[in-house]
Amino acid sequence: MAQLLINTKNALKEAVLRAVEAGMQAGEFPQAELPTIGMEIPAERKNGDFSTNAAMALARTFRNNPRAIAEIILAHLDLAALPIARCEIAGAGFINFYVSEAYTAAVVAEALEKGADFGASDFGGGKRINVEFVSANPTGPMHMGNARGGALGDCLAAVLEKAGYYVEREFYVNDAGNQILKFGLSLSIRYLSLYLPEDDPRTQLPEDAYHGADILERAKEFAAVYGDSYVEAAEEARQKALIDFALPKNIAAMKELMTAYRIEYDTWFLESTLHKQEVGEVIDILTEKGYTYEKDGALWFAAAKAGGEEFKDEVLVRSNGTPTYFTADIAYHRNKLTKRHFDKAIDIWGADHHGHVARLKNALNAVGEDGDALDVVLMQLVRLIKDGKPAKMSKRTGKAITLEDLLDDIPADAVRFLFNMREATSQMDFDLDLAVEQSSQNPVYYVQYAHARICSVLAKIKLDGVEIRACTQKELTLLNTEEELAIIRHLAALTEEIITAAKAYDPARITRYVTTLATLFHKFYNAQRVAVEDEALMMARVNLCLAVKTTIKSILEMFKISAPEKM
Repeated sequence: MAQLLINTKNALKEAVLRAVEAGMQAGEFPQAELPTIGMEIPAERKNGDFSTNAAMALARTFRNNPRAIAEIILAHLDLAALPIARCEIAGAGFINFYVSEAYTAAVVAEALEKGADFGASDFGGGKRINVEFVSANPTGPMHMGNARGGALGDCLAAVLEKAGYYVEREFYVNDAGNQILKFGLSLSIRYLSLYLPEDDPRTQLPEDAYHGADILERAKEFAAVYGDSYVEAAEEARQKALIDFALPKNIAAMKELMTAYRIEYDTWFLESTLHKQEVGEVIDILTEKGYTYEKDGALWFAAAKAGGEEFKDEVLVRSNGTPTYFTADIAYHRNKLTKRHFDKAIDIWGADHHGHVARLKNALNAVGEDGDALDVVLMQLVRLIKDGKPAKMSKRTGKAITLEDLLDDIPADAVRFLFNMREATSQMDFDLDLAVEQSSQNPVYYVQYAHARICSVLAKIKLDGVEIRACTQKELTLLNTEEELAIIRHLAALTEEIITAAKAYDPARITRYVTTLATLFHKFYNAQRVAVEDEALMMARVNLCLAVKTTIKSILEMFKISAPEKM
């Protein structure tokens, strides 16, 4: 009975196609190759539980008007084996199907039987997917883009797992390249400033160095251990010692912060490991294929030669002998696809990296990978709102608000939920006041309250001495009010909704789904009593409550959000 809605939907489409073929065999339709027909779930139930556009899709093929085609289809339609109570022609020729009581009873029964696995499917077929997200430079604090990317990436991974994929979460640590050289220089200057006069040129930070308070803090920690022993050391030795001291601390701090954000990565991948061999391998492959050349002392990738005139050539190795970030990026994604055998690599990037996507795919094709095996979710900016106005600075530090600041002030439940209210491609406002508000205006509170309300209803029934039991299929058919059927219809859609979210890389669909489920339950609660005198009806409604409770809890826990029983 798994995936009842999807199975019924597919079976209905097949039944319609058989009816069309029967019409051709009877000579009522001309023999023809049939176009693709749709079977949809209408937004409003008055238009059916399922609806097909078959008659419109066939109008040109059969050179007949859609309603006439629909009437012939209905004459040959055999629905005896399907949980359909009736069907009718509507509008220009839509055929609408209405499910039977047996179907609605089966939905509730399936939700109760499967529990936390309700909505899961084998759609992904176990294909291996690597989801890489956040991947902040370990040279400074994490910002709001990292906050949104963390919630988006982790919840996307959860949706993909629910849809039947094998998923690994990954953090790519940029511990090599220019930013680390800049990190070492900034640390060195801050360290020297602790011991040298203010007017000493060696204590002056360049404009493009890292000026954050965290750099000075790391320099002070280093000085607390080593004192002034590195003041007279060679610049290269001093920078290396400072990097070796500070970088592991920054990475450890990132891991701790991600844990506080309820994100557990399968892999923390260090960029530096690529420079031991794999960056060289990429350069060798591109050179062997004739896609490199030297210019101004640097080694270039002939991107236009490899992929077309729309691509500009890229530097692979700078004139100082240092490989570029682009080269490491090619090697990193080759590592995912070839060395670790992932079928798909999904990266969560800021929208400002838009131009890099096609360039990287082109380079992957050039080294013999399938560029289409890389998908990039481009994430728009976040604007923090406080007291109805944009908030940019932390009152505590006077600096830009970081992810750490956010988690200090806002519960992780709210942060993770609210950052998944909108698709990644939409800019969003994060209302700091709303996030802590305990009212129905706060979406996460609203959903959690629905779960707590159900727990309260069930506890009250037990307190009244009623023993909660499972229902028969016949008893579940008593659930026939408008509010009950709306809930059941929504429950039935969960598997398809998760598959759609997985295909679109949009976990926000599931956040919206559970918010709607909470709304439907609140409407039911306000319109119908659960503890009615009719024991069979009461148990049917209790079982419906249990199905909603289990579904809300499983979705919240899938997104690592708590489902409290009391609020």
